[in-house]
Amino acid sequence: MNYCNDLFLRKRFQTREVTIGSLKLGGNHPIRPQSMTTTDTMDTEGSVAQSIRMIEAGCELVRLTAPSIKEAENLGVIRKALNEKGYTAPLVADIHFTPNAAEVAAKLIEKVRVNPGNYADKKKFEEIDYTDESYQAELARIEEKFMPLVKICKEHGTAMRIGTNHGSLSDRILSRYGDTPQGMVESAMEFLRICEKHDYKEIVISMKASNTLVMVQAYRLLVAEMMRNNMNYPLHLGVTEAGDGEDGRIKSAVGIGTLLADGLGDTVRVSLTEEPEAEIPVAKKLIALFSKEQTSNDIPPFHGELPYVPFSYQRRITKETLNIGDKNSPIVFADLSQLEQIKPANFFGFGYNYSTTLDKWSTQDLAADYVYVGNKIIDFEIPGLLGLVADYPTWQANYKTKKHCYPIFSAIPNTEETHTQLNFLHWNANNLNITGLKNLQNFVLVLHTNATNFVQEIRRFYVELLVNDIAIPVVLQLQTTTNDHEWFQLEQSANLGAILIDGMGDGIWLTNKERLPLTLINSTSFGILQATRTRISKTEYISCPSCGRTLFDLQETTAKIRKSTSHLKGVKIGIMGCIVNGPGEMADADYGYVGTRPGKIHLYKEKTVIKKNVPEEQAVEELIELIKSYGDWVEPKIEE
Repeated sequence: MNYCNDLFLRKRFQTREVTIGSLKLGGNHPIRPQSMTTTDTMDTEGSVAQSIRMIEAGCELVRLTAPSIKEAENLGVIRKALNEKGYTAPLVADIHFTPNAAEVAAKLIEKVRVNPGNYADKKKFEEIDYTDESYQAELARIEEKFMPLVKICKEHGTAMRIGTNHGSLSDRILSRYGDTPQGMVESAMEFLRICEKHDYKEIVISMKASNTLVMVQAYRLLVAEMMRNNMNYPLHLGVTEAGDGEDGRIKSAVGIGTLLADGLGDTVRVSLTEEPEAEIPVAKKLIALFSKEQTSNDIPPFHGELPYVPFSYQRRITKETLNIGDKNSPIVFADLSQLEQIKPANFFGFGYNYSTTLDKWSTQDLAADYVYVGNKIIDFEIPGLLGLVADYPTWQANYKTKKHCYPIFSAIPNTEETHTQLNFLHWNANNLNITGLKNLQNFVLVLHTNATNFVQEIRRFYVELLVNDIAIPVVLQLQTTTNDHEWFQLEQSANLGAILIDGMGDGIWLTNKERLPLTLINSTSFGILQATRTRISKTEYISCPSCGRTLFDLQETTAKIRKSTSHLKGVKIGIMGCIVNGPGEMADADYGYVGTRPGKIHLYKEKTVIKKNVPEEQAVEELIELIKSYGDWVEPKIEE
């Protein structure tokens, strides 16, 4: 099934134009950045002020929560106040369990968002054995519940987003399709078919998840399904509950960037646990990364059946070469080759500390696996867990007899002597003459390209390896030139994430000509692997971005929880501001911290509530005790 115009040429998927007030979305219009307020919708003055800050930051659609009729009615007051101040950006009502609130909002503002998983269903986490007849009866019930809103939207020219979330699929969908991307798509398609049946088409669709693989696969399946049914509705892209800071940006870039690289997406929302106006610059940078279509294609065409499935994750099978490839986690490279002189202190930037007092190295959790030194000579002992890689002539003259030191070649070697265990080979992805790679033993490719369409160029090479059954491991190398730290993280995450999500990559090597801090490069490397679920090296926080439903300070609480738990490698903690974003939206979190009413917190193990109504001031300590009770707690390391 196709899911984009061309896997090897970046060209935007043509969607239908949807009118949202004075804004046009989809078609040939620019990709629109948007965000959501965190104020109480009943706080008119606060909501107006925050909306203005968002709009002035570049937000083109402003979403506000409407959990009940009173908030829905106040959206009209907020709309009027913004108009009086000269701000006409469309407003969107965020609706979950309250169809009557959606019907009120649709008469007052430009767009409503409904979640198919809970608009007409109550989630009880029950598995139900439906017959075809009983399932059709449920669809008829949903249509009856949903039709009044469709009718109002048609009458008032109101647009709608059908926004499926991975964590809030209905019991009915879960019972038939499971907790899968396919279930997400079908959840939206049920509502979309109702709209089409009644000739209502001012619709935008989203497939959000905190797990980037699920999110990307769901959007791809959605587009494939739309193509099969001659549909082309605009796409709202987002990774839900992405978190804050570096982690939130990397995770968002991996998910959103992967789709933008394929030409998918008409509006973007970056869900950070920060002020909403902070989301807009991130969204705009992601959009800018992929704003230029490829008008010509130097990539050789591929004819035949695609040798991998883009709708599910399957890591490319490779042969193990030392600790690279096969079932080993992807490796991380550090690069010191640009330094004039390499000292032990330089190793701190990628996870190694040297104590002169104890005369020994200590290793952090985020420690690179290999360091490239180019033609530089190191005159001290390196950490025992670290591999050193040097240009072949330098390796042969200075490192050949030393442990854990390996050469890198610029071409397939002919007569040169190679290492018996591990060698690296630089390779440009535009070189598809790869027959000579098949017989190489103990080699790993370092794959790079200077092409602006990095994803398509690497993907084409990936396909060539699969077709020719060449199992050599591949380290993905991407060089950037920016001195903007955020831009660097977004660019590397979007491009490399897209390849890793498709199952290619036995390691990554991030480089930058502007000599950005090694700590930034290293943390970005591990962050990309974490966000793609290919190497888990730290705690993962699934925290919602806050909205008017939030019952505690999400930013402050997330910081407190992170401070106490950031050493719990591989544990996933959901931090949700309200029950709407509670057990369902946490999706695959191991533990959950959910606001239930002011000052009260429910604590979850996976999707089961364990402690109810814990006072907020005690909740972090109670969360730690809960983690301990299930055996997932370890004491933090004390640095020597």
